[in-house]
Amino acid sequence: MKRLKGICPYYPISLNVQGKKCLVVGGGNVALRKVEALMEHGADVEIVSPSFCPELTKLAKEEAIRAIHRNYKPEDLKDAFLAIAATDDVNANEKVAAEARRLGILVNVVDDPNNSDFIAPSYFRRGDIIVAISTSGKSPALARKIRSELEKNFQAEYAQLALVADEVRSELKKQGVTVSNDAWQKVLDLNSLIELLRRGKTQQAKEIMLSKLKILEQQ
Repeated sequence: MKRLKGICPYYPISLNVQGKKCLVVGGGNVALRKVEALMEHGADVEIVSPSFCPELTKLAKEEAIRAIHRNYKPEDLKDAFLAIAATDDVNANEKVAAEARRLGILVNVVDDPNNSDFIAPSYFRRGDIIVAISTSGKSPALARKIRSELEKNFQAEYAQLALVADEVRSELKKQGVTVSNDAWQKVLDLNSLIELLRRGKTQQAKEIMLSKLKILEQQ
């Protein structure tokens, strides 16, 4: 299929890596950042490198990750859900990428978006809410800067609101009430709901949402 001009090839998606083998090839600080992000989301992390930075060595000793002290081999990709090539050797990274792609395994090569199946955005997390920023690989530094600015003003109550909204959604589903996306958008008055949650009036916020959604769906 011919690629259209001006089309960004990256489809935003959230991958479930919990309990899945994720291979990181490399043992430096870049590899460490990738490992920490994968661990945060419950991945089963395995790292391969002749040497590791102190932080990775510590994680391996604590058995938080599996560490293989040698150069990468193709068999390291066995049963991997995804792979990240994070060495300082361009040829080694390209080898990992080629072999992963041949096996149908998603692969990311650090600082080489053109040789990657996916790129990792800069993100921050509040409970179940994840805010991710990407420049499609053009400037990771800019993505981190934008993320930092957004993070400063992101209210902690948003995470609590997500839980309340999930409870409302589940309750309506049990009652057989179908709610349109437009109705949700009208009911999610962020300022007023966040203020109620800040004042500890969680139940009131829930009741307001339930009542308004039911009214809107009856109209």
